[in-house]
Amino acid sequence: MILPPPRETLRASVVVPARDEEDLIEACLDALAAQQGVTADEYEVLLVLDGCEDETEARARRFASEHPALALHLLHGPGRGAGRARRVGMDEACSRLVSVGRPGGLVASTDADTVVAPDWLRAQLDAAARGARAIGGRIELRDDEDLVQGVREWRAARGREKQMELLAEDTGGGTAEHWQFSGASLALTAEVYAEVGGLEPRAALEDEQLERALERCGIPIERSLAVRVMTSARTVGRAKRGLARDLALASWVRSNTFDRGDFDPAMLAERKAASGATVSVILPMGGKGRGTSALLDALAPLTEAGLIDEEIVLCREAKDLSSRGDARFYPDADLLPGHGPVRGYGDALWRGLAVSGGEILLFLDPAAPDPDGRRALGLVGPLLLREELHLVKGFSPVGSGGDEIGARGLSELVARPLINLYRPELAGFVDPVSAEFSARRSLLASLPFPVGYGASLSLLLDAHEWKGVDALAQVCLGERPEARVPTPDLGEAAYATLTAAMSRTGEDDLGEHAPGPLFLPLPGHPTSLGQRRVAVEERPPLASLGPPRSGR
Repeated sequence: MILPPPRETLRASVVVPARDEEDLIEACLDALAAQQGVTADEYEVLLVLDGCEDETEARARRFASEHPALALHLLHGPGRGAGRARRVGMDEACSRLVSVGRPGGLVASTDADTVVAPDWLRAQLDAAARGARAIGGRIELRDDEDLVQGVREWRAARGREKQMELLAEDTGGGTAEHWQFSGASLALTAEVYAEVGGLEPRAALEDEQLERALERCGIPIERSLAVRVMTSARTVGRAKRGLARDLALASWVRSNTFDRGDFDPAMLAERKAASGATVSVILPMGGKGRGTSALLDALAPLTEAGLIDEEIVLCREAKDLSSRGDARFYPDADLLPGHGPVRGYGDALWRGLAVSGGEILLFLDPAAPDPDGRRALGLVGPLLLREELHLVKGFSPVGSGGDEIGARGLSELVARPLINLYRPELAGFVDPVSAEFSARRSLLASLPFPVGYGASLSLLLDAHEWKGVDALAQVCLGERPEARVPTPDLGEAAYATLTAAMSRTGEDDLGEHAPGPLFLPLPGHPTSLGQRRVAVEERPPLASLGPPRSGR
């Protein structure tokens, strides 16, 4: 799209990336057209249409015809995210300012869901006249969305922490009246824009990259309260990252995080009876005989209260069979024997699911003491109270296991980095690979199960893919002892988890890598390698197998 040449009087070029913003674009443009303290021939607006499929372009063109004094120019972005669209506009803005001999002119930017203050441009031009070369505006949330209680306060507290960090740093100049330098309100001179190499072409968080580039070049950022904008408080944005995603995550944490003390057994039993739901508890024994026995004792009152309909204990061998009340003990290898021997933790869960009958499944860890049954109560409570929930992960408070690297290390060293990279919507989970969880049968029967440790994370990722983050929840189950895990065992679990997760990111064809054994240095022999065969195959969704055969 060829633009008309810039006016010789141009002092600021404002870039606005937009993707499907038909409901908000007119308010954005109206605020830009009404700027005070600056004449219409001193600034222009470059609206970058980034693969719009709605009426954004039509409404922008209509606005331009109704406001001829505003120099509004339309460009087309690559359709690959707000960051890349912003770069298209800022590159053009820089070139236009330089072409009229104003390298000190401002390349400014805001977002299509943002309304700038009437003196937004004037305040930035004044800052530039005082010597500022990069400017970050103060961004407030509009009241256009009903955010979950506490989210606005969370954002404000997070901002104060960032501001204190800025004040504690030696920034080499610049003011820190607030903490922000964001695409919703940023500006820098054309000369500086060229000096830092422009905006990095990335789909999102391009403003953070630009801030780091300015730091590398020793260019301070003026963060002045005189530069103000109001932006949408929506939790569904157009970018993969950014404010909307942050607000959505904070809202989810507050709405979908429970505590085991939140639930009254009598009230849950009443709700369960009214719904007609049935609940099965599955305990993968795994050699934890004493823990299994104690856990069954703790579950007895919940069974008597009508909260649990079925208890299934998965044993390794027939000699582990026992008889305790109504609990049923199964050698896991006897379940679905046509699928061969049990290959690991996930395989045992899959076979336990096959033999259970409940509509709600609780998977408990016999190694986690639960003398009062509160851990089980915490896991079943959210599913009984909220029909829209389909999977609930249990967690213990951060740090409750001391400083040793235990099973929780798998969350911190493998699962959390993967989630933040590929599924940031799930970043609010405290322990994404927790072995204590509950879920609806309708969901679990539709999902594949990695046969090893990869099942813990894969079920969460698949549930998110099928049902969305709002169908997922977590519950604090209280403190639990954290046994130290041998490094080779942790490495095996990490390898299985990584393999299962990477096969679900859509970024690569994992089959091309042909996951093989895990090679490990032999203790005391750094030049020698041992290897472990790690089970990474997956069992198919149970629903795909049809009705279970007699004897399973």
